Amino acid sequence: MIIGVPKEIKNNENRVALTPAGVHALVLHGHDVLVLKSAGEGSGIADEQYVQAGARIILKVADLFEQSDLIVKVKEPLAEEYDLFKEGQALFTYLHLAPNIPLTEALLRKKIAGIAYETVQLADGTLPLLIPMSEVAGRMSIQVAAMLQQSYYGGGGMLLGGVPGVAPAHVVIIGGGIVGSNAAKIAVGMGANVTILDINQRRLAEIDTLYNGRINTIMSNYYSLAQMTAKADVLIGAVLVPGARAPKTVTEEMVRGMKKGAVIVDVAIDQGGTVETIDRITTHDNPSYTKHGVLHYSVANMPGAVPHTSTWALTGVTLPYLLKIADQGVEVSMKASKPLCLGLNTYKGNITYKAIADAMGKEYVPAEEVL
Repeated sequence: MIIGVPKEIKNNENRVALTPAGVHALVLHGHDVLVLKSAGEGSGIADEQYVQAGARIILKVADLFEQSDLIVKVKEPLAEEYDLFKEGQALFTYLHLAPNIPLTEALLRKKIAGIAYETVQLADGTLPLLIPMSEVAGRMSIQVAAMLQQSYYGGGGMLLGGVPGVAPAHVVIIGGGIVGSNAAKIAVGMGANVTILDINQRRLAEIDTLYNGRINTIMSNYYSLAQMTAKADVLIGAVLVPGARAPKTVTEEMVRGMKKGAVIVDVAIDQGGTVETIDRITTHDNPSYTKHGVLHYSVANMPGAVPHTSTWALTGVTLPYLLKIADQGVEVSMKASKPLCLGLNTYKGNITYKAIADAMGKEYVPAEEVL
């Protein structure tokens, strides 16, 4: 198979979908790997390193797409990339289709086999290709919030951990999954007063046991959310429904009731966001805006800011699945692996992931019917 690795074009997206180690593994399996010139530059990987691993460097992105059977990316294709795809091509990347009708329609129109990292799912419900970036984003969310709390950025001017004689900031995290638990880890380490809300009592019990009471755990409902958002100096949105649009758990009324200078970091923005007042995706160049006196941060590719960590964390888990697709082809690999088949979002002009179809009001066709 011929695998193409383009350069990411999303704002300040410095990750790359394949490292030289991944190229070497694919070449050993008998595949050809094409890498667009300077694709790895943002992650500190020179073209020469790819060549030494066995890749060919391609100068024009149109040539790379034209020659490749499978395109491997980090982030979802942007509008200027839609026409580069050729009919029947395969795409392996983060797709986040539920809130993105134009991309979904482009993939359907070109009959792309769209395989999404974020919906590959193991039998126990684990999302193995989402976990490392959720860990990065969760930890970054506190880093970002601590910065935005500084009065220079328009925040309330609180040091998250406080100092002797001055109370620490109150960090409220909605969702106790991978993002939420990693955010909590950093916030506790900085000395903040941390509260996690979740609808899963068992998960709250696990967190309580792990932190021996150092984190406040509360069952999430409208009333408790309203109470805790009003107390928050930092609010982290960390709600995930695999493949689906994120539920709007924090209402505009709740945001109106927050402290002036409080900070919201909505990590769920790539799935549409979990905060009602998050009405736009921001960028690393212009990451936040103020509404109702509260700073809102809604960058959809947070890990792109730390590529020296996130590229290797991501490619370490995606490579085994990429090898399966390359070695067996799309149809055989999907039939042979249920977790990988759950990653198939579009195929032969059909939406093959139910949560995406439901979010858009479009027809859902089970993957098993079209493979």
